[in-house]
Amino acid sequence: MSKNKTILLVILSIVVVGGACFVGYNRLFSNKETNEQADAPKLNGVQYISKTDAQSFYVMEGNDWKEMFVKGVNIGAGKPGAFPGEVAITYDEYYRWFGYISEMNANTIRVYTTQRPQFYNALSDFNQAAEKAGKPPIYVIHGVWVNEEDVLTIDDAFGSDDKILDDVVKSGEEIVDIIHGNAYLPVHKGYADGAYTTDISKYVVGWILGIEWDPSFVVGTNDNNPQRNHYEGQYLYTEGASPFEAFLAELGDQIIGYETKNYNMQRPVAFSNWVTTDPLTHPNEPYKNEDLVEVNVEHVKPHDTFKPGMFVSYHVYPYYPDSFSYQTDYIAYKDEDGKPNPYRAYLEDIKKVHTMPIVISEFGIPASRGKAHENKITGYNQGYIDEKTQGDMIVHMMNDIHDANLAGGLVFAWQDEWFKRTWNNSDLDLPDSRPYWSNPQTNEQHFGLLAFDPGADTTIRSVDGNVDDWNGDQPIYSQDGLDLYVASDEAYLYLRVDADNYDFNQDTLLIPFDTIDGQGNDALKQYGTTFSRQADFVLKVHGQTDSHLLVDAYYDNYYFRYGILTKLIEKNAAFQQKNSGIFNPIRLALNKSEIQVPGTDEQMPFNDYETGLLTYGNANPDSKDYYSLSDFYYDQGHLEIRIPWQLLNVMDPAKRMVIDDMYARGKISATKVDAFHIGAELVKNGAVQGQQNVPMEPYSWDEWEMPTFHERLKPSYYVVQQGFLNVEARK
Repeated sequence: MSKNKTILLVILSIVVVGGACFVGYNRLFSNKETNEQADAPKLNGVQYISKTDAQSFYVMEGNDWKEMFVKGVNIGAGKPGAFPGEVAITYDEYYRWFGYISEMNANTIRVYTTQRPQFYNALSDFNQAAEKAGKPPIYVIHGVWVNEEDVLTIDDAFGSDDKILDDVVKSGEEIVDIIHGNAYLPVHKGYADGAYTTDISKYVVGWILGIEWDPSFVVGTNDNNPQRNHYEGQYLYTEGASPFEAFLAELGDQIIGYETKNYNMQRPVAFSNWVTTDPLTHPNEPYKNEDLVEVNVEHVKPHDTFKPGMFVSYHVYPYYPDSFSYQTDYIAYKDEDGKPNPYRAYLEDIKKVHTMPIVISEFGIPASRGKAHENKITGYNQGYIDEKTQGDMIVHMMNDIHDANLAGGLVFAWQDEWFKRTWNNSDLDLPDSRPYWSNPQTNEQHFGLLAFDPGADTTIRSVDGNVDDWNGDQPIYSQDGLDLYVASDEAYLYLRVDADNYDFNQDTLLIPFDTIDGQGNDALKQYGTTFSRQADFVLKVHGQTDSHLLVDAYYDNYYFRYGILTKLIEKNAAFQQKNSGIFNPIRLALNKSEIQVPGTDEQMPFNDYETGLLTYGNANPDSKDYYSLSDFYYDQGHLEIRIPWQLLNVMDPAKRMVIDDMYARGKISATKVDAFHIGAELVKNGAVQGQQNVPMEPYSWDEWEMPTFHERLKPSYYVVQQGFLNVEARK
C-alpha cells in the first residue's frame, strides 16, 4: 500500500470515528422531549405507560388502562460457547426467541442487567412488527445488577464510601439512557458495549433493582450503619426501615429521579428479594442462615411525585429453602385438589404481609439428569425431572401464583445455560471450560424451556433403538458375538452393542472402561471376569430397572469428597486402596450436612441418591415416546446407551481432561488423557459367555474449541404455552 493511500485511509477513519462519536455525543445530550411517548398519560408533565395498585399491574393500551397478569420468562445472557459476560446472543437469535415467547402466550420478559444493542434493536423491531399485525407487544421488566464480588468483599451496602450504592446507581442511570436509545458504552471486557440508538421505553413496564441478597450482606449493612436507617428522597422515602432498606430506597429514588429529570418518564419499581430474606418467620427452617434477617420493602414508600407505584419481587422455588419440606403449617396445607401444597401455602403467607402487587419474578424446575435437592413433600425437586413434567410443574406453580391473587410470575428460565454450576458437583469440572460442553448432571444448566442440544443440526446419535444414525461406523470391539460401537459429542459418550443370543431382560451385559492410567480394578469378582486393562468403571446392563454405572472405589469422587475431605460419611480403608476389586454405585449429595429441624424432633440427615442408576426409555426428542431422562434403550437386538461425561469423571471433554488420582494429589484436579479403553462381556445364567479376560480397545475423540449446538423447544414449552393461555380463565 502506498504512503498516500495510507494517509487517506487514516483521514477517512478519523472522519468516520469522529462522526460516530459526534452522533453518539449529540444523541446522548439530545433534547429529552424527543423521547416522549405522545399517547402516554402524564402527571405534572411526567409520563408513565404502566402502573400498579394494591394488587395488580396495568399497562396503557390505546387510551385505556388494562390490567395485566404478568406471564413471562427470564432471559439470561448466556449461550453455548460463551460466558454471559461475553454477551454473545445475536440479533437474529433474540428476534426468533421473541417469536417463540410471544407464541407461548407470554406478555413479559425480564432481563437482569445491561444487554448489548442487538437485544433492544430486536425487541423494538419485533414489537413494531407485532403491533402492525394487530398482535400485542412483549413488555420488559428490566433489572439493574449488583456486583457480586463487591457484595462478598465489602459486605456492606454503604461500605468503602458507598461504592456499591454509587456503582449500582451509575449502572441504573446507564440503563435508563439505554432504554431511551440514548447511550454509548465503550468496550469493557465482561460487559455489554456499543451504541444504543433504539428507544424501547414504551415497552419497559417496570424495574427490578438488585439481586438475591446474601444474608451476611444485609446483616453487615445493618450492623455497620445504625445511623442510616431512614431515607427521605424526592420520590421514595422510608418508614420504620433498617439501614439496608434505606439503601434500597436511596437506590430506587436516584434511578427514578434520573429518568424523571432527563426523560420525563417513570415506571413501577421493585427490589429483588427471595425467601431467604423475606419478612416472614420460618420456625422450622433447619439452616439458620436461611431465616437470619429480613428485607421488607413495605418500609419503602412512594411520594406523590412517583405516580406509577411500586410492586414486590420474589424468587420462589418449590424445593429451597428447606422450609418447603419442614415448616409444619406449609406441609399441612392442602389445595383445592386435596394435595399437600407448601408452595401455595407460602404464596398465601407472603401475600398477607404486603400492600403492593407481588410478582414471583423467578420460579421454575430444572429438567436435568442430575439432582441437587429435594422437596420431600411434593417431589418438586431440583433436578431429575423430565422435560414434560417440567412443564406440568411450571404450570401448576403459575396457577398457584394466580390463585393466591398475586400479580404474575416469570419462569426461570427461557434458555438452558451451559456455563452454570451446581453446589454438589461444581468441583468435578473446570470452571473456565463450562460453556463449551453440556453437562446433564448439572441441574442449573437445564432450567430452560429452550434446549441447546449438541450437534450443528441434529444430535449425532438418538438413543431410540433405531441404529440408522450409526451407519458407516465401525465397531471398536468385535468379539464372541458382541459388536461395540462408540461415539461422542458435547454432552455424552454413546455406546451401541449388537449381541448374538442376547436376552435383554434376563442376561447381564458388562462394559468395562479404562479411563485413566495407573489405577482401576483388573476383575469384577461378582461375575468371575477379568479385564485386559484395569477398569475404572463398569457399566452393568440387566433389564430395564437394574442397570448401573459403577466406579472403582479408589476413583469414587463421592467417597473422596464426603469420606476423606469433609468426613460426612464413614471411612472405608479398602476404598482407598488401588485394585481393591470393589466397584461402588455413583452417588450425588442432596444436602451439605446432618442437622436438627427446629421445633420438631426430626433430624434432617446427610442425604444422597444413586445417580449412576440408569433410566430406561426413548431419548429421541422426535419420538412420541420421548422421555428426556432416558439413558438406554433396546430394540430388535440393538442396545443403545448414552453416558453423561461427568459420570465418567470427565472434567472437560473438549480437552480430554479427567479427574486425576485424588489420593496422590490430595484433592480433585485434572489430567489429560489420550483415549479410553472399552470392552464388552455377556453373562448368561451367571456364566461369562466370551473370553474370561475381556479385551478392551481404545476410543478417542477430537478436541474442540467451540461447541456445535442447535436449538430445540422442549415438551415443557408446549405445556407452558397451553398453561399460559388458560391461567387467566381460572376463577
